[in-house]
Amino acid sequence: MGLQTNRLRNIAAGAALAAALLGTASAAGFDLTDTQGTRHRLADYKGRWVVLNFWATWCVPCIQEIPEIAAFQRDNREVVVLGIAVDAQDVKKTQQFAAKVGHEYPLVIATEQVEKQLGSQHALPTTRIYDPNGKVVYDQVGRVNRKTLESVTAVRAPRSAQIGT
Repeated sequence: MGLQTNRLRNIAAGAALAAALLGTASAAGFDLTDTQGTRHRLADYKGRWVVLNFWATWCVPCIQEIPEIAAFQRDNREVVVLGIAVDAQDVKKTQQFAAKVGHEYPLVIATEQVEKQLGSQHALPTTRIYDPNGKVVYDQVGRVNRKTLESVTAVRAPRSAQIGT
């Protein structure tokens, strides 16, 4: 009985250690280039929140959330926001489509190289948020809105945008 108890304690201690290590590990960095040729490296954004939004031209919820993400980015320039288009067969058409739906932040076209760095998305839209230390603190499938982005990044809307002020 004592041997089994010790074994269970060791397993529990090992699991706790693994969970602690996973919880404190920084996310793997990324090095992406947007459609304008600008390079975006997670390491360059140390000290800033980074929002990655994965979307596709055929995804209705993706298209619906883009204007809210753009409004959040316009009012919170200290937060880095990147859109990752996962279905771009024709880059020029994807850029035109993105502009038409209000995508005003940098656009990255998902390629095999991008997928190797960020992983492939199994559902859309997906939003991933890195804290100022480069740790993923939010990685969710489903539509996001400005309030969610403000809450996760602890960024508040400008006083002029707040109700009742």
